[in-house]
Amino acid sequence: MGYKTLCFGFFCILLAYCFYLPVPEDVEEAWKVRTISAILKMSSFMGTIGEYIGLLKYEDILVMLSTVHFTKPVSDENITVIDTKFSNIPVRLYLPKRKSERQRPAVIFIHGGAFVLGSYKMAAYDDLNRWTANKLGAVVVGIDYRLAPKYLFPAALEDCVYTIKFFLQKNILAKYRVDPTRICIMGDSSGGTLAATVTQLLQNDPNFKDKIKAQALMYPGLQSLDTLLPSHQEYQHGPILTREMIIKLASLYVTEDKDLFQAALRNEHMPTESRHLFKFVNWSDFLPEKYKKSYVYTDPVLGKLNASYPVLVDSRLSPLIVNDTQLQSLPLTYIVTCEHDLLRDDSLIYISRLRNVGVKVTHEHIEKGIHGALSFTRAPIFLNLGLKIRDKYINWLEENL
Repeated sequence: MGYKTLCFGFFCILLAYCFYLPVPEDVEEAWKVRTISAILKMSSFMGTIGEYIGLLKYEDILVMLSTVHFTKPVSDENITVIDTKFSNIPVRLYLPKRKSERQRPAVIFIHGGAFVLGSYKMAAYDDLNRWTANKLGAVVVGIDYRLAPKYLFPAALEDCVYTIKFFLQKNILAKYRVDPTRICIMGDSSGGTLAATVTQLLQNDPNFKDKIKAQALMYPGLQSLDTLLPSHQEYQHGPILTREMIIKLASLYVTEDKDLFQAALRNEHMPTESRHLFKFVNWSDFLPEKYKKSYVYTDPVLGKLNASYPVLVDSRLSPLIVNDTQLQSLPLTYIVTCEHDLLRDDSLIYISRLRNVGVKVTHEHIEKGIHGALSFTRAPIFLNLGLKIRDKYINWLEENL
């Protein structure tokens, strides 16, 4: 009895601690944000303990949480929904039923989840893709790429590239009556990372150049070189996404060796030969003054990690580190950033660099926003912010695709 009472008391204290951690004063629906943050912090804590005692892996509980609201491909009076495969990779198609004289636009959707969790099957994503297909009369393709740590980099990226190249074949576009001049690639969070990388790769591939009209990136993570940007420091404890959580999960895309995770937490994970790449992510050069606040840029500590991970200097992992020549050919770009988001500054730097080379960028900055809002648009806890971001995104697509 004493042991159970002790455990229950410990659980209550921990839960209270999570619930009453302060959130920024101007966050919308603060109590909902606290609740979501508490659930994620509890899951992270339980994953850490479970891994320590050998019961489960850190990511297992988070993966289980993400599968709670998986949906089946249910068609309705407006949309035919089909689960199938493109190039042997699972996809979910949303095909409008109403007749159209014109060929349809298409949106290729890449889900988030730090490369470790998530799926197009999640209810919030299913709702988003149905809404997109309905409002735009568009064909929507959701991709279920392979997840880490079972499949390491570049598995997720390769699946996205293969799927999109398959879809872009003339006979496939004709089959679904898609207008080849009106195709957008969209992704949120790590899905935004993949969307940005795929768009770069396709635009710089002579066989696929100019095949993509637009890219839409929702609060993406765009680099893994510097883990101490101002937003990384300001929001290291959340809300929603914490610095430790995202570094731990993102590290699993590269390796299960915990040395990389520990080194990245100290911002000492990059090799000596990466020094020339930091000019592309130097926030003191590219970040608008209002976001620098009182933070002072410090040069990176390089060469401290004994293990060698060439992927850390690969622009396919960090699309922010490509040179200006590769950026200037990119298509029309839509980027959403949220003020209270650890990943905010990645996008702000990317926006500065894109505009510097002449890429047309529409930037929506959500002053009261938090990371992952598009994932929380279903009961029992949904955020009106997610619906607002969805509507802004759809409006942009209606005007530009």
